[in-house]
Amino acid sequence: MNILAIECTHAALSVAVKKNGAVAEVKSADWRKAAEALVPLIEEAMVQSSLDKHGLDFVAISSGPGSFTSLRIGMSVAKGIAYGLGIPLIPVPTMPALAASFPAGACTVMSVIQARKGEYYFARYSPEKLSSGVWHDEIQRGSAADVAAAAAKTGSIVVGRQLDELLPLLAGLGVMYATAVFFSARSLFQAAERLYEGVDAAGLESVVPDYRQMFNPHVGKG
Repeated sequence: MNILAIECTHAALSVAVKKNGAVAEVKSADWRKAAEALVPLIEEAMVQSSLDKHGLDFVAISSGPGSFTSLRIGMSVAKGIAYGLGIPLIPVPTMPALAASFPAGACTVMSVIQARKGEYYFARYSPEKLSSGVWHDEIQRGSAADVAAAAAKTGSIVVGRQLDELLPLLAGLGVMYATAVFFSARSLFQAAERLYEGVDAAGLESVVPDYRQMFNPHVGKG
């Protein structure tokens, strides 16, 4: 199966192409410039994979929650490719995919993504749920103290990116933390292939980013 995967939800940007089991992946640290960088990254990944775009079976996209802007850009680009090629677009929920990509084996993992300054999305996943692929959608939102308390209570390992505010709180409660350098576009393949069965290529309108909150622009005072 040949798949194009895009991950640009928060604090990183990556594109991966899977061709007959072989994976080509390219990354960019400048995720805030997704509008300029995403299409060139896709082109580079396709060239590295030696796969013609018409050989793609479907596109996978990390659907959020995450950055409002990056989610919107990633979803728009992914929809454009899927529509142009007449292939399905598979949204992969970011929180469980992030937890499932943690390489430490059987343990309870809490995925954490910053919602806005001082506020976080967090969700806990048991090893049984992660391995089964039956992922829940019970995502909470709270302060750094809320995240730390929930992780300590459940004995979870916290995984995420750029969570500096959390680190002293987690350390004080004896909670383990892992920077999610292991989570990228290639992390979407397994779930996307599972979700691919029965998907209708014409159902692009139903695929939307999981914003979890409305975007509130900062309005300057006159």
